[in-house]
Amino acid sequence: MDRGFVVVANNTKDVDYVFIAEALAKSVKNIMPDANITLITDDVDNSKYFDKVVALPYGDLDKQGDWRLINDWQVYEASPYEYTIKLEADLFIPESIEYWWETLQNRDVVVSTKIRNYKQEISRNRYYRRFIDTNNLPDVYNAITYFKKSELAETFYLIVKDVFLNWEKYRSELKCPISEKVSTDWAYAIACLILKEEQTTLKTFNGMSMVHMKQQINDLVTEDWTDTLVYEISNKKLRVNTIPQMYPFHYHVKKFAKFIHEKL
Repeated sequence: MDRGFVVVANNTKDVDYVFIAEALAKSVKNIMPDANITLITDDVDNSKYFDKVVALPYGDLDKQGDWRLINDWQVYEASPYEYTIKLEADLFIPESIEYWWETLQNRDVVVSTKIRNYKQEISRNRYYRRFIDTNNLPDVYNAITYFKKSELAETFYLIVKDVFLNWEKYRSELKCPISEKVSTDWAYAIACLILKEEQTTLKTFNGMSMVHMKQQINDLVTEDWTDTLVYEISNKKLRVNTIPQMYPFHYHVKKFAKFIHEKL
């Protein structure tokens, strides 16, 4: 089967997302050495951590230089695989997720819908989902998205593109401040709404979820969890407060990428 992982990573003036994506690639190869992983970017021509580096098909569309998420929709055309799992750059993969392919391969698009705290418990916290709740949008997380080359998946990403490029039109029909910027989660949620949740999510698949290390989800006193929790990577295992991490780990605090590079 022609399948693989992809990550879209474009540097900003403040964050080296390619460096962060390379930490992700190291974690993938650490636990799944035969997995294919491709970097999609306009910021480097090659990287020893990836099997392929692919340029954005339409180039960098961020004219302001600070909102490079606008390029995300290009992932569909850029992916070199028939079956793709898109991973957000600031993820760490602590356990093999190869078994996902068998469940996902008969679907066209599956956007993840479940997050967990570091204790591995599925989170019901709504603190960061007010936009979703206020607008009755599908509760999806673009950080982990599966798609295969298909008419439905292509349509999905054309809608994501339209949301990004015509945000003012969509924003006028939503309950949100005039200053609200379009995020990737919002764009994916709108695309899932238009194409119907049953076609774009798989809520029965609990394995396709991630640990999200934001403050409110984990009942922490600060947004920087690395200042308050004990963590280690030892013998290829990631533990947080002694708890082994079993799901993709969305560490959120970008400096953690340096720790991954040091330990793998």
